[in-house]
Amino acid sequence: MTVTIYHNPKCSTSRNTLKLLNEKGVKPKIVAYLETPLSTDEIKGLLKKLKVDARGLLRKKEAAPLGLDTDAMTEAQLIAAMVKHPILIQRPVVVNGAKAVLARPPETVLSIL
Repeated sequence: MTVTIYHNPKCSTSRNTLKLLNEKGVKPKIVAYLETPLSTDEIKGLLKKLKVDARGLLRKKEAAPLGLDTDAMTEAQLIAAMVKHPILIQRPVVVNGAKAVLARPPETVLSIL
């Protein structure tokens, strides 16, 4: 089982999710997505696995300081903004094969293990 966590170590929810995975004996692949931004295709793949559109993965409160009017943006524009500004991506996202969850709260991750 290869589990991947899209992780922000500064986020307590992300840290708690990683801790929970470790407690369950899962040693996930850790993707520090702020340091290594995701590509358009990678974001589209996450959206498909999460079964959400780009707005479902968007951290709206991070958009305002960047001067982005996300309400007026198309799906493609939102994805492009996430590629350029990875801080816009909700975290943590955990992927296990074809399944993925936004682990908010951290216990949500248990549904895909």
